[in-house]
Amino acid sequence: MDNGVRARVVEPVPIELAQHLLVYKFAIDELMTKLRILSEEFDFVHQHDPIEHITNRIKRPEAIIEKLRRKGLEPEPSLIAEHLHDVAGVRVVCPFVSDVYRVEAMLRRQHDVEILRSKDYIANPKPNGYRSLHLIVRIPVFLSDRVEHVKVEVQVRTIAMDFWATLEHKLFYKFDDQAPSDFLDELTSTAHIAAQLDHRMESLHQRVRREG
Repeated sequence: MDNGVRARVVEPVPIELAQHLLVYKFAIDELMTKLRILSEEFDFVHQHDPIEHITNRIKRPEAIIEKLRRKGLEPEPSLIAEHLHDVAGVRVVCPFVSDVYRVEAMLRRQHDVEILRSKDYIANPKPNGYRSLHLIVRIPVFLSDRVEHVKVEVQVRTIAMDFWATLEHKLFYKFDDQAPSDFLDELTSTAHIAAQLDHRMESLHQRVRREG
C-alpha cells in the first residue's frame, strides 16, 4: 500500500570500491600507531602528553560515490585517490594550542609522512569562528604485493575547539543547515569565548612550565 512515504533506495557498493577502502583503513591504522608512539614518547621525555585523545573515520562508500558524481566522475579507485582528500580522517585533540603545532611538527619530522597541504584555521578562523589545523598527509601502506601511498585528512585541535565544533555540527543538523541569523551570531560569539579560553589556558600552561 502506498502511504505517501517512499523508501530510500540504497545503491549497491561496487566490490572494487569496498576492497579499495581497505587501504584507507590500513592508512589510519598506521597513522594512529605513529601518533600513539609519539604521544607516549613525548610524555615520557617531557612529562607532558600533547595529545588528549584521537578519533578516526572512513567516509561511507555511498558518500564517496555521491561526491565523485558531483564532480562528474565515476567511482573508480584511481579517481578516488586522485580527487578525494578526505576519505580517511583522523582527529587529534590536544590540551593546549601549543600542542597543536607540536603535533604538526612531530608529524613533519617523520620521514615516511608527506605533508601535502596545510590549512591553519587557528591563525585564520573561518567566518563562523571555526578553528582547527587541517593537514592532508600521505603515508605508505605496505601490502603483500605492493606499497600504496594513501592520503589521510588530519584535523588537529584543542579540547575547546573540538567542543565548539562538535556542538556546532549537532545544532546545525537540527536546523538542516538553515539556522536563523541571530543563532549564527551567537555561535560565532561562543567561538570567540572558546578562543579566549584557549588563550588563557595556554598562558597558565606556559606559567606552570616556567615555574615548574
